[in-house]
Amino acid sequence: MPTELVLRPGDASDAAALALVQLEARASAPMPPSVHPESEVRAWLSARLTTDEVWVAEYAGRVAGYARLSDAWLDDLYVAPGDARRGVGSALLDLVKSRRPAGFCLWVFESNAPARAFYARHGLVELERTDGSANEEKAPDLRLAWPGEDPVAFLRGLADEVEEQLEGLLARRAALARALRAATGPC
Repeated sequence: MPTELVLRPGDASDAAALALVQLEARASAPMPPSVHPESEVRAWLSARLTTDEVWVAEYAGRVAGYARLSDAWLDDLYVAPGDARRGVGSALLDLVKSRRPAGFCLWVFESNAPARAFYARHGLVELERTDGSANEEKAPDLRLAWPGEDPVAFLRGLADEVEEQLEGLLARRAALARALRAATGPC
């Protein structure tokens, strides 16, 4: 008889097991290796367990995967390689959708085609691609989103955020142009 998958909130005692799942999953996936050793990953996850919402997937008390959420982001979703294709990722992602019904975003490496296909099968959409210059691995990545139960409201909210950022950038540009004119004096 198959063991039932259990999803439960994570706590500080899970840090070592979650770090191991993360490192093993990254090592087996077509993505850049972690730039941090296991001790740093464990310490970082231990700290995140006190601030972020973390859900652990277990089979018979053994950690099979986890999801870590913050605000409107799915920051981590990792499944132990030996538990891949057993529904662990789908169960965790369904849980995340229920915890963030208004929608959420995540980043995935461009090279990680299996993860990209997984997210596409589960209704996530691509919002942007980067050259990777902003991530630690310096590898191209994609911002994906699950637009939630009201996709129009979710996407409008993201568009409003971009509009606010653009207004700020235009104000900075105008201030720099004024400063440049003042520095160069009258022509």
